[in-house]
Amino acid sequence: MKVLMVCLGNICRSPLAEGILQYKAEQLKLDWHIDSAGTGGYHIGEPPHRLSQKVARLNGINISNQCARQFVKDDMNLFDRIYVMDANNYNEVKRISGPLWNPEKTDLLLNALYPGENRGVPDPWYGTEQGYHEVFDMVSKACANIIAQYKSN
Repeated sequence: MKVLMVCLGNICRSPLAEGILQYKAEQLKLDWHIDSAGTGGYHIGEPPHRLSQKVARLNGINISNQCARQFVKDDMNLFDRIYVMDANNYNEVKRISGPLWNPEKTDLLLNALYPGENRGVPDPWYGTEQGYHEVFDMVSKACANIIAQYKSN
């Protein structure tokens, strides 16, 4: 199983989602490959935001070795599932994918918690540390549901 998590800059939400899902998959000894990317190229080559790293670390997850990259259209073919953090990310993934676009494998992450509601994971970038904790909690719950849904694959 290959899963890609996507947000805007690939330094706050999607690195947390990558780290959380990777951690949960490893706990169950699942042979999954998890990665993350951003729809924008603002932070290519940078590590995750310091508060994303801190909140992950406080929860026993190390995301400090991740490196921001931009989503590319070939990602649509390389991954089995692509989870985006909000509707803007969804539309950008669709645009960047062009003729490779596959709506069957792309969904908003929180639809794993709230099917069909198309809720977005709030971007904690401009907020306080508390926002990163809130994002961690909602992403962790969504990742638990993804594991439950696909662990036999």
